[in-house]
Formats: sequence, C-alpha cells, structure tokens
Amino acid sequence: MCRRLCYTVAMSPGNIPRLIETLKTRAGEEKRLPCTEAFKIARDLEVSVAEVGRACNELAIKIVACQLGCF
Repeated sequence: MCRRLCYTVAMSPGNIPRLIETLKTRAGEEKRLPCTEAFKIARDLEVSVAEVGRACNELAIKIVACQLGCF
C-alpha cells in the first residue's frame, strides 16, 4: 500500500499539498468529511472528485452522508 499520496496525470503536482492540507483541515480530528464538502473541495481546487476520494483513502478520512453512493 502506498504510504504517501499518489497522483495521476489529471492532477498537477502543485495541487497535492493544497489538497492534503484542505482535506486534513476540513476533516478535523475525527477524520470525517461530508460528501458535499468533498465535492466542494474538488471544485474549489479544480481536481476531480475521484482524486479527492483517493486522497481521502490515503489519509484515512471517511466520507460521510454520501448523496450518490460514490464513497
């Protein structure tokens, strides 16, 4: 299992630290993030929702209250 966050071609390396920091901040100590927040983060940082989901998996952040069953 990859211990550091991996990225795909669709995500520029410059967005990775911003994504990690944003996810950690918004998920808090509970490491839980509402689905609507995940979509908002993806839109704000101009990354795919799939990238946010992968980053959450890598950071052990649980997506809660998912509206579409994506997470």
